[in-house]
Amino acid sequence: MAPLPFPLTPHPTPEDIEAGRKLFAGDVDFVKGVVAMPGLPPADRLEVCFAGRSNVGKSSLINALTGRKALARTSNTPGRTQEINYFDVGGHFFLVDLPGYGFAEAPLPIVKQWQALLKAYLSGRATLRRAFVLVDMRHGVKKVDHDIMQLLNQSAVTFQVVLTKADKIGMEQQEKTLAQVRAALQQHPAAYPEILVTSSEKGDGIATLRALIATMQ
Repeated sequence: MAPLPFPLTPHPTPEDIEAGRKLFAGDVDFVKGVVAMPGLPPADRLEVCFAGRSNVGKSSLINALTGRKALARTSNTPGRTQEINYFDVGGHFFLVDLPGYGFAEAPLPIVKQWQALLKAYLSGRATLRRAFVLVDMRHGVKKVDHDIMQLLNQSAVTFQVVLTKADKIGMEQQEKTLAQVRAALQQHPAAYPEILVTSSEKGDGIATLRALIATMQ
């Protein structure tokens, strides 16, 4: 079988960009932080989740996506966010911020607790439409990223890689990272066959990500 090419996500149509803009121009409200499965909100609408290792820029991306400066907490301390955080986007769907993984500073029992919660959530949430797995463009896919991707494979949850911090490196290094990520994704059947490149600081890829979510069925 020929390897999948994993092209970059194409630029959306003006109509889809407008749909994304309108969706995130409305109310985006924090619902709750969840530390155990019984605390999840009712599964009464579609949801997308964001996963990524600590310090990948997940909070910054969510803030850029929603146009709110401090909706998702940013922190210099890896693993500070230990909950599954739910946000309601205009009453239409849930945006879910998963705990960062690769917690070098966290005690092992806490790491195991987070991993168990993550596994239970990914395996048991029927309304989860897609996971966005964030990968730092400076570093590419690491072992901890493979681990979460393997968990998504096992849970039959489609995931799409979103490369972050693209503004931090030049085009030559970006191409090297893209080649490494494309090779890594060949191992993961749940991978959506497109890659999105973003920069929260510059705004690159944010309109495309909004459009992707707005047009998801």
